[in-house]
Amino acid sequence: MTDASHSEADVASTAEGFEPLPIDDATGLVDRITENVERVIVGQHDAIEHILVSLLARGHLLLEDVPGVGKTMLARSIATSIDCTFKRVQFTPDLLPSDVTGVNVFNQKSREFEFQPGPVFANVVLGDEINRAPPKTQAALLEAMEENQVTVDGDTHRLPSPFTVIATQNDVEPNRTYELPMAEIDRFMKKLRLGYPSEKDETELLGRVAGDHPIESLEPVASIPEIQRARRTVTTVDVREPVRSYVTRLAAFTREHAELGVSPRGGIALVRASQARAVLEGRDYVVPDDVQTEIRTVWNHRIRPGGGDDGGAAVVERALDTVPVE
Repeated sequence: MTDASHSEADVASTAEGFEPLPIDDATGLVDRITENVERVIVGQHDAIEHILVSLLARGHLLLEDVPGVGKTMLARSIATSIDCTFKRVQFTPDLLPSDVTGVNVFNQKSREFEFQPGPVFANVVLGDEINRAPPKTQAALLEAMEENQVTVDGDTHRLPSPFTVIATQNDVEPNRTYELPMAEIDRFMKKLRLGYPSEKDETELLGRVAGDHPIESLEPVASIPEIQRARRTVTTVDVREPVRSYVTRLAAFTREHAELGVSPRGGIALVRASQARAVLEGRDYVVPDDVQTEIRTVWNHRIRPGGGDDGGAAVVERALDTVPVE
């Protein structure tokens, strides 16, 4: 067995093998990570929480905005706050799928091919400006994001656990980027926009970076086992039938009032995100408020209303206004 195979076996464990953290401890873990990240990132408390919801709910996150608002720094700060493996992939037009997943290399001594893992083999993978790479390279992430594995030359290799992709997307210069296919967009649990900071927050930010950048002194405040146990806690959060029915009826509304509504994968993502939100609020059960808090970041990017409009926010708002909580 190669060194790469050994490392894959070591990291391929799943959350099911971990004892869940008590709810209060899981909530405290999130608070600890959030406070640590806010040593670097100013004025993005809600965005930090949304990223941690994705992480605990076994999802992936897409950050879309104009250049320079801190997308990459936010992702780095989250990864640095957890004592985990972190890899960054700078997506460019000449990037190949094997540059992401890895490649089989012939070993002259053993006279055998050995798998050399690509940067996707990490607990947190930052895909920077993912829409600058062509569709074939973007597709290299599909299997990884859905099944926590990659297949190279017919051989399947398990990814580390936990495994989360945080991708950034540049929404300017459309003539120099490639549109993400819906199959890939649907695999992102959440899509966020950071926006420009307020005058007060930007002034605070300028003061922090006037000397050494605070990211350079940031230390981990959480371990992989703690994250695994917190993920396990999320899976134990109770989602009762009225809440599940509410999510189903919301999904049905989007399918009836859009060219492309929310898929069953989207419904599952909303339930898992709602479970994680309940943990953040210190509860072991989901309430409709959790669903309503999470639905916009989980569903807006999955809906295509038609008529040339590619935003689903209006459909989601109508669903929330129309579908009753029973």
